[in-house]
Parts: sequence; C-alpha cells; structure tokens
Amino acid sequence: MNAFENKRILIIGFVWPEPKSSAAGSRMMQLISFFKEKGAKITFASTAAESEFSEDLEGVDQKLIALNCTSFDDFVSELQPDLVLFDRFMTEEQFGWRVAEHCPNALKMLDTEDLHCLREARRLVVLKHKPFELNNDLTKREIASIFRCDVTLMVSEFEMELLQTYFRVPSFLLFYLPIWVENETLDLPSFEERDDFVFIGNFLHAPNHDTVIYLKEEIWPLLSKKFPEAKLQIYGAYPTPKIKSLHQPKLNFFVHGRAESSFEVISKARVLLAPIRFGAGIKGKLLEAMQFGTPSVTSIIGAEAMNGDFLWNGFITDSQEDFAEKAIEFYQNKSIWVKAQQNGFEIIKNRFSKDLFENTFLEFVLDKFENLGNYRNDNFTGLLLMHHFLQSTKYMAKWIEEKNKQ
Repeated sequence: MNAFENKRILIIGFVWPEPKSSAAGSRMMQLISFFKEKGAKITFASTAAESEFSEDLEGVDQKLIALNCTSFDDFVSELQPDLVLFDRFMTEEQFGWRVAEHCPNALKMLDTEDLHCLREARRLVVLKHKPFELNNDLTKREIASIFRCDVTLMVSEFEMELLQTYFRVPSFLLFYLPIWVENETLDLPSFEERDDFVFIGNFLHAPNHDTVIYLKEEIWPLLSKKFPEAKLQIYGAYPTPKIKSLHQPKLNFFVHGRAESSFEVISKARVLLAPIRFGAGIKGKLLEAMQFGTPSVTSIIGAEAMNGDFLWNGFITDSQEDFAEKAIEFYQNKSIWVKAQQNGFEIIKNRFSKDLFENTFLEFVLDKFENLGNYRNDNFTGLLLMHHFLQSTKYMAKWIEEKNKQ
C-alpha cells in the first residue's frame, strides 16, 4: 500500500543511525523502513558526521546540514517536505523554527526515544544523591518541544501517562509506538547449548555505563561468591577507559567492546543481567533478550512499561542479594528457565509485534495530514509556544550566525 506516495519526508537525525550500536539506531531504521514501504520519498539530514558504523541508508537521500546557518533555510525551502520528523527534542529546538517559517504546512513529528527529562532526573538521584525533581530547565525545554510539534511518538506507556497527567499534554499530540519486533521464526539454542551471563549496551548512553560499573562493583562479588564458575560477558559500542578497565578474566568478568551481532551474543547466553539504576523509555537489550529466548534479571526501572499484565521473562528486583540469587537460579534451573523464556515470547507477541502497530500508525498519520489545521487550532499552548519560540530562537540563531562570520 503506497499510502505516502508523492509524500516527501525529511528526517532530521541527532546522529546517523547505528542499529548495531544502540536501540535508538534500530528505532530510527524501523521508522525509515516504515515510510519507505508506504511509498514516501525520504531525505535524512544531520549535523553529525557519519561514522564507520553508520547504516547504509539505501534509497534515502542524505544531507549534511549546519547549525545556525541560512543554508538550511534554502535546503528546506527547496525540498518542501510534507512531514518533518525530529529525532529527539534537541533537533526540534535547533531546526523547528526554520521548518515552521519555510514550510509551515509540513506535519511536524517528534520521536522522543525516551523522556530525556525523566532519565536525567533519575540520574541525579542515583549519581548525585539529589531529590527526584522533574520541574527543571531540561523538562521545560522538552515539554515545550512536545507542545510545538503536531505529534510526538512515545515508546513507553508510563511516559505517555506521565505527560498527560502531570504535564497536561493532550492525548491527540501523542502516539504510542514502541520499538516493534518483526514476526519471524528464529533458530534458537537450547538451555544446554547456552553458557554464561551477558550484558549489552552502547556506552555513550549513561545508564549503560553506570549499569556495568554497578554490576562489577556490587552485583558480581555477590553472585560469583555463590557461583564461582559463573562468567559474565560484557558487550557494547564505544566503551570508555573506565569500562575497559573492568575487564578482569581472573574474576570471570569479560569486557569485549562492540558486538557484531546482538543476536549472536544474547542468544548464546543463558541469562541477561541488567540491574539498570536509572533511565527511561523501554530497554532494547531486554526486548532483544525476549526475542532471542534469553531470560533476564533486571531492575524495576529496567522493566518499566515493558511487560504490562504479563509475567516477566525472568525476575525483577532492586535488591542486590535477590538479584544475585535469582540470576543463579535462572541460570541453573532448566524448568524455570524454560517458563521464563515462554513468558518473553508472550510479551513480544502481545505487546511488541509489528502487526499490533503498523496499520494504526498509518491511519493516525493520514488523519493528521487531512486534519492538520484543526489539530493545530486545538493546541493553543503549542501555537503560543511556537510564536515566542520563533521570535527568541530565530534572532538568537541569527546573532550566532553573524558572530560566526567574524
């Protein structure tokens, strides 16, 4: 179905997608594939430089753009996209006013990945021992961006509820679209064919960096004392010197760096460990663990918004002692391991299957196209914020541009 045939879509990426490095990269590739399948002509633009791990965006026009530069105005005026997708709120802050000025009829869509303000508030509690506080400058920036857009894609039902109840964001500005899973049959190793515990995650993402340090310093001493032959394999793109220093084979704690295939490392492991202490959104590693038949032991924040009314594919706890004990139990007991694996398959089938979201998302976007004027009139807060945003950000950007010429 070429529902978006003749539609031009501009995606302004925070970075070039790296699906083998992060769940955010996988998410972006899912959105690109969806719009391509529906017949849209896609242009992907970013201020960031591509890396050797950036995905080959076959069939997608690519553009390197500059901050605080009128060259973007010329580019977007000529392109005249029907839809502009902002990858995280920072890109909307940087380019939203230019889009509004030069292609005012374009549908503005924001993909949050997760609520940055929630993740940051939780980080400050854990690492800085500050009280939990959402009413800060980062929150104001992110919520304002959500109001300025015509629709914001959310991966977490918890965060959807938070936006509507705490911040009074109208439901018609939000759409729940988690990272979905393609319906496919995978050839998975059995319980007996698997070995070791595993963790995987991009180390540019602060929650992952913290999780591995927490695993090494707090969880692993408890677990390895009770189960001395246990081994933990750590994988992740962009490991820092601190993470590399945790590699200690004598303690059966192995840091490998980037994994070529998350399927290979997760499906060959018996249990995934993810004692995540802060973060937001849904966790790609835990979703993949379910998909690849690997039970997981995680924290309350780790499992947040993922299993709904279904049983977790393993165990959820914030207790260090319980975490270590349950990790060993799921590793050694085949019967509860198999039951946990089946729980994961049920969660995938009933909560993350692509079939659950594809048609409703398509209908939602088409409705936005057809009734954009009405939706914008109903979003007076967004109109108000856009008015002041145009004035303040526009002239700040122009001042920076002139300053850069000197």
